[in-house]
Amino acid sequence: MTELWDPTGTLRRTLWIGGAQWAGKTTVARILSHRHGLTAYHYDYHDARGHQDRRIARRVALGEPTENPDPETTWVRTTPEDMAAETIAGFPVRFEWALDDLRALFSERPILAEGWGLRPDLVAPILDTPRRMIVLLPTEDFRRHQLATVPRTSTLNRHLSNPERAQANRIARDRLVGEEAARQAEALTIRVLRVDGSQDADAIADEVADHFAPFLGRDR
Repeated sequence: MTELWDPTGTLRRTLWIGGAQWAGKTTVARILSHRHGLTAYHYDYHDARGHQDRRIARRVALGEPTENPDPETTWVRTTPEDMAAETIAGFPVRFEWALDDLRALFSERPILAEGWGLRPDLVAPILDTPRRMIVLLPTEDFRRHQLATVPRTSTLNRHLSNPERAQANRIARDRLVGEEAARQAEALTIRVLRVDGSQDADAIADEVADHFAPFLGRDR
C-alpha cells in the first residue's frame, strides 16, 4: 500500500480487531457495537461474498482461470504450510478491497473492523497509535472447544475424497496463520489477547473495550 486515500477520515478513525480464526472476533465486535453505538465491519463476510466479483475480475486481468480452484487441490492434496503461505500471500490484495468497503462507510463514532485478513503488518501504516488495534488468538484448548461447538467450523465439502484430512489441513492452516499474525503484532507493539475460554464473550469484550477506551469516550 503506497498511499492511503482516506477522504472522510474513516480509515484513520477505525478500530481494528485482527487475529486467528475461532478466537471470537465477530462476537466481540457485535457486543461492542451494541454497547457503544459503533458500526461493525465484518471482513470475513464481505470477503467471502461481496468481493467475489472483484476476485473474478482480477483473475481475468491476470489471465488466470475464473473458476474457483479444485477443492481436492485446495484442501486435500496440499500441506498446511503451503495453505498458510498461500493465504498470507493473498491478504494484501484482499485488504485493499476491505479498505474500499470501509471508505464507503462514515460515522461520527469509530468504525469497528474485525477479521482474520486485517493483518497487523497491513493495518499498522494506517494507525496513529498501536492502541487502535488488538489481535485475538485462541489457545489450543479454546480452539478445540470452538471446533467442537461452533457449527460453521465443519462446513467443508463432504464430497471430498478425504474430508478428515481436509479438515485437519484447514485447522493446521488456521493455526499457522494465527500464529503469524501474533508474531507480526508483537513486532509492531500491537497488543495480543490470548483467549483461553476462562472468560465468556462479554468479559473478553470488556477487555477489548478497555483497550479501545481512549476512542470510545471512556477514561481508561
